[in-house]
Amino acid sequence: MLNVAPEQDILIPPAPSVGVEQAEAALVEHYPRLVRLAYLVLPPSLGRNRRVLTAHAIVQRSLPRRRAAAADEGLIPGARRPGSGGDPGYVYVRRRVVRQALEAGLPLRRKAWPKRAQFPPLLPQVRGLRLFPRSGGADELALDQRLSALPGPARAAYVLRALERLGDDEVCAELNAAGVTGARHALHEADGVESRAGLLESAEFDPCSLQARPTDLMRRRQHGRAALAAVAALVVCGALIGLPGDGWEPDGAAAPPYAQNPAAQAALDPGHLLRVEPTAWTRAARTDFSVWPARGDLVGDSALLRRALAVWARPGELVQVSATPGTPSGPPMGPPQLLFAGNVDRARVVLLYDGLRVARYAEPRDGTSGAALDFARVDAADAASASALVVGRTDGNVRYLTAPWVRQASVRDLLTPQADARPLHRDRDGVTDPVVSPAQARTCTSWEALEFRDDSGVRLFSDLGELAPARLTWGPPSDTRDVGDRSAREGWARTACLLPTVRSHGVRTVNDWRFAQQALPESNGTADWICTRAETWRGAGSRVFAQFQAPAPKLSPGAIAARAENSPACGVREARVLAGVLWKSRGGTWFVLAAGSEQVSSVTLSGGVTGSEHGNLLAVRAREGARAELNGRLADGSPITTLR
Repeated sequence: MLNVAPEQDILIPPAPSVGVEQAEAALVEHYPRLVRLAYLVLPPSLGRNRRVLTAHAIVQRSLPRRRAAAADEGLIPGARRPGSGGDPGYVYVRRRVVRQALEAGLPLRRKAWPKRAQFPPLLPQVRGLRLFPRSGGADELALDQRLSALPGPARAAYVLRALERLGDDEVCAELNAAGVTGARHALHEADGVESRAGLLESAEFDPCSLQARPTDLMRRRQHGRAALAAVAALVVCGALIGLPGDGWEPDGAAAPPYAQNPAAQAALDPGHLLRVEPTAWTRAARTDFSVWPARGDLVGDSALLRRALAVWARPGELVQVSATPGTPSGPPMGPPQLLFAGNVDRARVVLLYDGLRVARYAEPRDGTSGAALDFARVDAADAASASALVVGRTDGNVRYLTAPWVRQASVRDLLTPQADARPLHRDRDGVTDPVVSPAQARTCTSWEALEFRDDSGVRLFSDLGELAPARLTWGPPSDTRDVGDRSAREGWARTACLLPTVRSHGVRTVNDWRFAQQALPESNGTADWICTRAETWRGAGSRVFAQFQAPAPKLSPGAIAARAENSPACGVREARVLAGVLWKSRGGTWFVLAAGSEQVSSVTLSGGVTGSEHGNLLAVRAREGARAELNGRLADGSPITTLR
């Protein structure tokens, strides 16, 4: 029989307010995590499409309405304190998000004024499409069903404890701040669902990585008939605008011009595009995208190039525009460089480069309706990171345009490290045959990476859903190297299926570092501790996670023991890490295992499990579901904590 502690409110002491700027900075920095939190707490009865839009709307309106509003609400804690959850601005925004997500699940009452969160979001809105996160596996589906059966406060308690890693008292404090009565009871109800923190980080619950499907097409057709009169009026206006003089015709899908000046006009003139000689890269002082020659069968199509430049300068409402995080999508400062213009599958594609960004313009072969414009930041590229760009994606496959210095292209399945790489055919312009994109696959049964050989050696790349594939490396931060030997490939075989956690974040490189090996208790073999760090093109926004790779008959994915965002851990600036995991031996005994890099001289457990050990490894008996705090000391006596 379970004993439930009597209800006890967790009071938050009064503290100074946090400025609107600090709250806004926290929202921007942690936007994907806050939207995931809102999506998980929102009631499943809303449906996946509305939950996605409502989650984004809740986060976007979680800033205080005025500078003094935060202090009036009494929700913002003051300076950073132990157990406060970190940045005060983030804690404030998180509480606003949890409060609104819980309010969205309240029933409408006649005598009470409804809350804003109970109505469908005004913004954002998507017409003609239904958006929902990518489907996960059986474990994610089972967890979603268990969470759907919980009431809102209990669901919020589970998510705060598993996703935000808050203690029970901290969870109660957050629920009390969100207006929940009976926080302890909600916490007790959440105990009925098995803790699966890693699953909450999967794509199944990521409302920032979405799939799209059409809505009711018959109903849309009926609405379209009702709009014929308006369309007729627009046709008349368009005919007038299309008369000789300035009009839409030369620009295709571009919106009407809003400003004209000599520099802007020069940037829109295909005759001013920069074109590099085919052999310029052999003589250049640096080797990057700036020495790529113009290639493709449409490099002389002035009409296509004019449309691409016009859409880049002022994309119309029907143009699908996307950009990697931290990449500006404005017009070029001057005439950009032409990298490629040609037919790729069922589209005409143009690749342009302005020194900071690569822009990809694509339109159907039979017109300009449905044009797309994609941006990716690629500044400070070198010969390795400028090895390839994506020119087309069709039916789950991707084609690449390779650099002129790439001598040979191959495909290697990361999940079968013992297999040889397969040759990848390229045409005379350097465009590859279609390759299955692991970034678009729904299951991880294989992970096809690109292997490029040039005069400097062999390099490995993976598609992560962006224009520039991410380079994969192996080794300590001070001496990263290309994935060339069997040991490195076996390490990546157990990391590949975890790469979706860093997908679509503007990733430039991903490095795997085996920072420790540990002999497991009860003669269960030797485990590897791996730290995976994803660096971005913009410098900020790095993602780090520590893996625990226990011996397995098959090279199954490692277990994520800890993770962090915008952390220098496992990088050149801070080449050290500490992580722990709760592990069950083959004999059924539970242990808390911990490992640190070689700089760690001692490890200590406190809280639900206690223990300490000199050195960088620790193994302590525990019970199932135990929770403990892990800390360590470096050789110079300074403290180190786990990734957060």
